[in-house]
Amino acid sequence: MIVIKTLEEIELMRESALIVSKTLGMIAKEIKPGVTTLYLDKLAEDFLRSHGAEPAFLGMYGFPNSLCMSPNTQVVHGIPNNVPLQDGDIISVDCGAFKNGFYGDHAYTFEVGEVAPETKKLLQVTKESLYVGIRETKVGNRVEDIGHAIQQYCESHGYGVVRELCGHGLGRKMHEDPEVPNYGKRGRGKKLVNGMVIAIEPMINMGTKNIKQHKDGWTITTADGKPSAHFEHDVAIVNGKPELLSTFAYIYDALGIVSNEEDGLRQKPLIL
Repeated sequence: MIVIKTLEEIELMRESALIVSKTLGMIAKEIKPGVTTLYLDKLAEDFLRSHGAEPAFLGMYGFPNSLCMSPNTQVVHGIPNNVPLQDGDIISVDCGAFKNGFYGDHAYTFEVGEVAPETKKLLQVTKESLYVGIRETKVGNRVEDIGHAIQQYCESHGYGVVRELCGHGLGRKMHEDPEVPNYGKRGRGKKLVNGMVIAIEPMINMGTKNIKQHKDGWTITTADGKPSAHFEHDVAIVNGKPELLSTFAYIYDALGIVSNEEDGLRQKPLIL
C-alpha cells in the first residue's frame, strides 16, 4: 500500500533527508587514498547522532554498520572494512537517517584521487540518469515512466541497468511501496499522485546488467568485474511536480563543484 504524506510530514522528511545530505558532504571531505571505509563509517555515525538522528542502516535487517560503502565493482550494500581506499577507486556511499519518525535515504558515488576517463563517464551518465528519472516523477505519469527514462538514457551509452535492485517508497519505514525500478515500459505501474515520496536510485554497470550476491549476505558485485555507479535522491510530489528533499549541494560545496542540476527541483533555498 502506498502511504501518501501530508505537507507537514514532507517537511519532517526533508529534515531527515538533509541530515543525510550533510553527512555525505562531511564524508566528501574525508575520502582520499589511504582512508578506510570503516573510519568513514564511524565519522558518519557520530555526525548523524550529533544532528539528532539515528543511523538508519545500523542494525536494519541485521546490517552491521551505518553506511553501505561499495567500491569499484561492488554495486550496493558493501560492508565497511579496514582496507584503505586507493588512488583511482570509486566508492558508492549510501546513508540513511531516522529522525522525527521519518527516514532519509541518499547516495553518491565518489572518485578517489585520479579516476580513469571511462569510469568518470560512467559516474557522469549515472548521475544524469537520476535527474532524467526525477523529471518523470509528476502527477499523470506512472512509476515505470521513471524507470523507462533511466533505462533508455543509460543503455544509449552502452551501460547495463541492474534489474534485481530498485528504488522504493520512503516514509515512516525505510522501504515502502511502490518499488521504483530503473527500467520499465511507459504507461505501466502505479499512478504518481501528490504526496508520494520515493527514493530514486539508478544502479548502473559499465558492462553487463548482471550481478552476483556474495556469501556475506550483503555485498553485491557486477558479474563481469567491471565498475558500477550508484546515485540516489529522495523526491516528493508536490503540486503535481517533483521536489527534491535531499541535495548534492553539500557534497559539491566540499569538493568545489559548481552545478545547476537541481535548478527547478527545489522550492526552498538551501543554507550551506
